[in-house]
Amino acid sequence: MTSDWRDDRVSAALHGENPTVLRRLDASFAVIGDVQFLPGYSVAISDTVGVDRLSDLSRAERLRFLGDMERLGAAVESVCAEFDPAFVRVNLEILGNADAFLHAHVWPRYEWEGDLVKRPVWLHPVASWSAPATALGPQHDALRAALSAQLDASS
Repeated sequence: MTSDWRDDRVSAALHGENPTVLRRLDASFAVIGDVQFLPGYSVAISDTVGVDRLSDLSRAERLRFLGDMERLGAAVESVCAEFDPAFVRVNLEILGNADAFLHAHVWPRYEWEGDLVKRPVWLHPVASWSAPATALGPQHDALRAALSAQLDASS
């Protein structure tokens, strides 16, 4: 294991050293995002080291991963709607441009985003991604617990 779990999030999850893990799913780990400028942001990360893209998996494995993405998306939708009446929807994305492991972003979207709610989340101000106020922390414990409980209920 490397000294920082962020260097290899998949291996860290497999070894129980990734603190963002909410639950192990069928073909992935459900994790809460490092940033929470959109509260509830979560990611499904592959549970297979070395898998870089969806096409690296067999068809059956792809369907399992996509099923996990859907399950996490449904959990985020349910929890975020309960936590914030301004919740609108979730956006699901598999991009892979920055991190070299298969992962799917689950972005909750809110009315309070203004015009940005109709645009890709990546257009939020760069400062949102690194602001200490939006970093994952103890203030998100209730959200984490609710997401974990919802994932348990959907198993």
